[in-house]
Amino acid sequence: MKTTTRNNGISSGLITKSSCQKDKLFQVLNRIVVEELEAWFFGDVEAICQAYPKVSPNLDTQKKYREPDAIKGGTWEALERVLRKAGYHQGGLEKYKASSEISKYMNPELNRSTSFQAFYRGLLDCINNKQI
Repeated sequence: MKTTTRNNGISSGLITKSSCQKDKLFQVLNRIVVEELEAWFFGDVEAICQAYPKVSPNLDTQKKYREPDAIKGGTWEALERVLRKAGYHQGGLEKYKASSEISKYMNPELNRSTSFQAFYRGLLDCINNKQI
Protein backbone atom coordinates (compact mmCIF):
# COMPACT_ATOMS: atom_id res chain seq x y z
CA MET A 1 0.00 0.00 0.00
CA LYS A 2 1.53 3.28 -1.05
CA THR A 3 0.51 6.44 0.73
CA THR A 4 1.45 9.95 -0.11
CA THR A 5 2.36 12.63 2.36
CA ARG A 6 1.07 16.01 1.24
CA ASN A 7 2.58 19.40 1.92
CA ASN A 8 0.89 22.37 0.27
CA GLY A 9 -0.74 20.06 -2.27
CA ILE A 10 2.56 18.44 -3.31
CA SER A 11 2.67 14.66 -3.12
CA SER A 12 5.86 13.16 -1.71
CA GLY A 13 5.05 9.52 -2.42
CA LEU A 14 6.42 8.42 0.96
CA ILE A 15 4.94 5.40 2.73
CA THR A 16 3.91 6.02 6.34
CA LYS A 17 4.27 3.33 9.01
CA SER A 18 0.60 3.54 9.96
CA SER A 19 -0.59 3.01 6.37
CA CYS A 20 2.00 0.37 5.50
CA GLN A 21 1.05 -3.29 5.32
CA LYS A 22 2.45 -5.47 8.12
CA ASP A 23 6.16 -6.26 7.69
CA LYS A 24 6.45 -3.97 4.66
CA LEU A 25 8.90 -1.11 4.29
CA PHE A 26 8.00 2.49 5.16
CA GLN A 27 9.77 5.85 5.07
CA VAL A 28 7.80 8.03 7.51
CA LEU A 29 7.08 7.53 11.22
CA ASN A 30 4.83 10.02 13.01
CA ARG A 31 4.66 10.05 16.80
CA ILE A 32 3.33 12.89 18.92
CA VAL A 33 3.75 13.13 22.68
CA VAL A 34 0.25 14.18 23.71
CA GLU A 35 0.83 14.59 27.43
CA GLU A 36 4.08 15.83 28.84
CA LEU A 37 7.33 13.96 28.33
CA GLU A 38 7.57 13.45 32.09
CA ALA A 39 5.09 10.53 31.80
CA TRP A 40 7.92 8.66 30.10
CA PHE A 41 10.12 9.32 33.12
CA PHE A 42 7.45 7.88 35.44
CA GLY A 43 7.60 4.80 33.20
CA ASP A 44 11.16 4.24 34.45
CA VAL A 45 11.17 4.89 38.20
CA GLU A 46 14.59 3.28 38.49
CA ALA A 47 16.02 5.99 36.22
CA ILE A 48 14.41 8.68 38.40
CA CYS A 49 15.95 7.06 41.48
CA GLN A 50 19.38 6.82 39.89
CA ALA A 51 19.28 10.50 39.00
CA TYR A 52 17.70 11.46 42.33
CA PRO A 53 18.68 8.84 44.97
CA LYS A 54 16.39 10.22 47.71
CA VAL A 55 13.24 9.42 45.66
CA SER A 56 11.45 6.30 46.86
CA PRO A 57 12.21 3.28 44.66
CA ASN A 58 8.63 2.14 45.39
CA LEU A 59 7.13 5.14 43.62
CA ASP A 60 5.60 2.95 40.91
CA THR A 61 3.69 0.91 43.51
CA GLN A 62 1.64 3.97 44.46
CA LYS A 63 -1.72 3.87 42.67
CA LYS A 64 -1.40 7.35 41.14
CA TYR A 65 1.92 6.45 39.46
CA ARG A 66 1.22 2.87 38.31
CA GLU A 67 0.06 3.95 34.85
CA PRO A 68 2.48 6.67 33.75
CA ASP A 69 0.33 7.82 30.82
CA ALA A 70 -2.75 8.23 33.06
CA ILE A 71 -1.30 10.45 35.80
CA LYS A 72 -3.93 13.04 36.72
CA GLY A 73 -3.21 16.74 37.11
CA GLY A 74 -0.23 16.93 34.77
CA THR A 75 2.87 14.79 34.75
CA TRP A 76 5.40 17.60 35.08
CA GLU A 77 3.55 18.85 38.15
CA ALA A 78 3.56 15.32 39.59
CA LEU A 79 7.29 14.94 38.89
CA GLU A 80 7.93 18.31 40.50
CA ARG A 81 6.00 17.24 43.63
CA VAL A 82 7.89 13.95 43.86
CA LEU A 83 11.29 15.59 43.44
CA ARG A 84 10.55 18.45 45.82
CA LYS A 85 9.29 16.00 48.47
CA ALA A 86 12.64 14.19 48.16
CA GLY A 87 14.53 17.50 48.56
CA TYR A 88 15.30 18.29 44.91
CA HIS A 89 14.34 21.27 42.73
CA GLN A 90 13.14 23.28 45.72
CA GLY A 91 12.91 26.44 43.60
CA GLY A 92 10.68 24.70 41.05
CA LEU A 93 11.25 21.96 38.52
CA GLU A 94 13.98 22.77 36.04
CA LYS A 95 12.61 20.66 33.20
CA TYR A 96 15.72 20.70 31.03
CA LYS A 97 17.99 19.76 33.94
CA ALA A 98 15.65 17.03 35.21
CA SER A 99 15.20 15.53 31.74
CA SER A 100 18.96 15.50 31.16
CA GLU A 101 19.60 13.85 34.52
CA ILE A 102 16.85 11.21 34.28
CA SER A 103 17.11 10.29 30.60
CA LYS A 104 20.72 9.15 30.82
CA TYR A 105 19.63 6.32 33.13
CA MET A 106 16.52 5.23 31.22
CA ASN A 107 16.23 1.65 30.03
CA PRO A 108 13.92 1.78 26.98
CA GLU A 109 13.13 -1.94 27.00
CA LEU A 110 11.77 -1.81 30.56
CA ASN A 111 9.87 1.48 30.42
CA ARG A 112 6.25 0.98 31.57
CA SER A 113 4.80 3.91 29.62
CA THR A 114 2.60 2.68 26.77
CA SER A 115 3.22 5.84 24.75
CA PHE A 116 6.97 5.54 25.27
CA GLN A 117 6.87 1.92 24.08
CA ALA A 118 4.96 2.95 20.93
CA PHE A 119 7.60 5.60 20.25
CA TYR A 120 10.47 3.24 21.03
CA ARG A 121 9.12 0.40 18.87
CA GLY A 122 8.60 2.89 16.04
CA LEU A 123 12.23 4.00 16.28
CA LEU A 124 13.40 0.39 16.29
CA ASP A 125 11.28 -0.27 13.22
CA CYS A 126 12.92 2.72 11.51
CA ILE A 127 16.38 1.46 12.40
CA ASN A 128 15.57 -2.04 11.18
CA ASN A 129 13.82 -0.83 8.02
CA LYS A 130 16.49 -1.57 5.43
CA GLN A 131 15.03 0.52 2.61
CA ILE A 132 15.48 3.87 4.35
